Amino acid sequence: MFHGPSGTGKTLSACLIGERCGREVHRVDLSLVVSKYIGETEKNLSRLFDAAEREGWIRFFDEADALFGKRTSVSDAHDRYANQEVSYLLQRIEGFDGVVILATNLRHNIDDAFLRRFQSVVQFPLPRAPERLRLWCEGIPDAVRPDPALDLTRLAQQHELSGGTIVNVLRMRASARSLARGDGVLRAEDVDEGVRRELLKEGRAL
Repeated sequence: MFHGPSGTGKTLSACLIGERCGREVHRVDLSLVVSKYIGETEKNLSRLFDAAEREGWIRFFDEADALFGKRTSVSDAHDRYANQEVSYLLQRIEGFDGVVILATNLRHNIDDAFLRRFQSVVQFPLPRAPERLRLWCEGIPDAVRPDPALDLTRLAQQHELSGGTIVNVLRMRASARSLARGDGVLRAEDVDEGVRRELLKEGRAL
């Protein structure tokens, strides 16, 4: 199980494991798996695991807490069947002759019974300042050139951001502003505005 904040490389690491092992990594789209109809979720999961065993795929469950969450006290039929889904998953994972990788931003939401069965629980922390500086330096797109006044060291030290957020700031926010302006220069104000918008999106403030 991979756990840590969004944008810290959990999905990328799953893909790299597949590449290293020479196996395809198939991401499970939970919106297509989880059903409101009783018994359908188990059927969908059964097909997924059967296909993975047959083809030798690595199964990757992103945002796994949505499916592997803690079981609740039973107060109605919905709770009972939700708990049955979790129990079914436990059985299939234990009997699965292959690799299953789970990724979650919310480790504490994962059912304790699952945690005991993982061979590895790997934390993906936010990058430290030297790592953030490297991400800032290497993330600048070729289509723009940084203004000499752009202080990437300051950015790395001042803002505790994930790698995914840094990429969003550089490519989706700041570079878009510089290209729209027509000069292709990545200015400090472009990056600062990009950081501000990304922090707002994450519910944080400067």
